[in-house]
Amino acid sequence: MGDGDGSSYRLDEIDRRIIHALMADARNTSAPAIAEDVSVSGATIRNRIAQLEEHGIIEGYHATVDFEHADGSLMNLFMCHAPFGEVEGVARKIGTIPGVINVRELMGGRMNLHVLAVGTDTSDLRRVGRELERLDVEIEDEFLLQNEHDFPYTPYGPSDGRRREPLADYISLTGGAEVVEVTVHEDAPIAGQNLERAAEAGVLDDHTLVVAIERDDAVITPHGDTEIRPNDVVTVFSPNGSDEPTLRGFREPGSTNGITGGTQRE
Repeated sequence: MGDGDGSSYRLDEIDRRIIHALMADARNTSAPAIAEDVSVSGATIRNRIAQLEEHGIIEGYHATVDFEHADGSLMNLFMCHAPFGEVEGVARKIGTIPGVINVRELMGGRMNLHVLAVGTDTSDLRRVGRELERLDVEIEDEFLLQNEHDFPYTPYGPSDGRRREPLADYISLTGGAEVVEVTVHEDAPIAGQNLERAAEAGVLDDHTLVVAIERDDAVITPHGDTEIRPNDVVTVFSPNGSDEPTLRGFREPGSTNGITGGTQRE
């Protein structure tokens, strides 16, 4: 773990919600499904996932296999000790033992290696144990694994389990300008108005330019008579940055939630 350059990338709320969804069920969770829950476009989700992978925050996707159900095999957890200073090298060697499917390094403590192995029977598992000992690894304890349960990291999910105010995704540009992607709330002041009327009524900032609208999987090039509808995903160019007044017209009246704070995207 930690081989990527995650230190140069700061997670925001959208990133955390993506990770939470993928941890819950990466196989059956699509970018459009996450986009619907987070209220941004599918393209934004795909782009964010690519960035999380590139920076080593999402390290991979793995199949969870029930070996007992598959062919009656047994899973055994070996609690081991390796000489301090040699743990990483020993862990790599352990990974070459047939039947070993996971090696976990721990910092400190006597049992600094957890080795998960699959065997056809107890004799096969004893063979794994002997090969561990040949690598000067001491087996402190071992257990047959009955069940394993994985759960998403709760702090990265919705705080109350319900959909919250739609999030805004934005890219910081040189000179303080920003391109913002925001979902139009159903009660937003701009909902049901065309861009020309919204500008005349002061709902749309004079310096803010709507450059694209995504609606029902179609991208619309906006004009003065283009009507903004609830749940449209609107891309906005703001020369002064995406402060609260810029986005107020797209939000629920009185709401100040849902704006992701100041994370510059590369």
